[in-house]
Amino acid sequence: MKKRLFTLLLFASLLSSGLYAATISVTGTVVSDNQKYIGARYMGYVKDVYVKIGDKVRREDDLFKMDSAEFDILKEQANLALEQTEAMVDVYRTKLDDIRREKALFRGRTDSKSFNYEEWSENLEIMAENAQAMLKSMQTLVKQASQKAKEISVISQYLEVKAPSDGIIVQKNLHVGDMVMPGMPVMVLVDLKDLEIEAQISESDLLKINEGDYVRFRIPSIRYRGHGRIKSIVPSANPMTHTFKIRITFKRSNPKIYPGMYTKITIEYDPSQFKDINEE
Repeated sequence: MKKRLFTLLLFASLLSSGLYAATISVTGTVVSDNQKYIGARYMGYVKDVYVKIGDKVRREDDLFKMDSAEFDILKEQANLALEQTEAMVDVYRTKLDDIRREKALFRGRTDSKSFNYEEWSENLEIMAENAQAMLKSMQTLVKQASQKAKEISVISQYLEVKAPSDGIIVQKNLHVGDMVMPGMPVMVLVDLKDLEIEAQISESDLLKINEGDYVRFRIPSIRYRGHGRIKSIVPSANPMTHTFKIRITFKRSNPKIYPGMYTKITIEYDPSQFKDINEE
């Protein structure tokens, strides 16, 4: 009896002195701070899929490959156009060299009255100018064809979609033969190194917490207890529930902690700081 009375008196003393800490209890969910939605850059059909849900992947691992038949044709056409223009450059360069060689060979020839060197030289100049103009034109076409071939080559590389980072495939919405549209997510990759807890806190409790506050939490499914800190309080309330979203960082010391797990969170605060507010 005396022990119980002492406990009650101690509790009352702590409460009146402001040393007693009250708590806020909320529930939350483990989420990944580095979740990536993966899609294709170009429209096409899926040729191969190399992963399934739950697979662990590393950066640059192959995820899926799109059918390249159409792009292969475009690549062949681009390479053929490049070869043709390069061949024409060689033709006009050779022709221009022949004209210059012929002009140098017969320069100053005066042994024949029937041979008009000046007229012949003038014709060679015209031919040389035409060949030079065509050579420049073909060189321009070579640059254009080369650029087109490079573009097709880059596109071909994007047909093989690779993992942008280490993680686990948690969602997959494609199969071989499916049509993929640009910008449409077909896989979700989650990085387990950057896990956080997301929770909703009542508007009435908002003044009782601050960024950087320590919290305690439990994950009942794996009987895990841990602590973390409030990373951020999102300054946008849910108009339906009048709650604010908070994010809590913690160290993932248990390899069985995964995104989506249910958590129970306890946040301590000093009620004496809000005595006047409560009285109002």
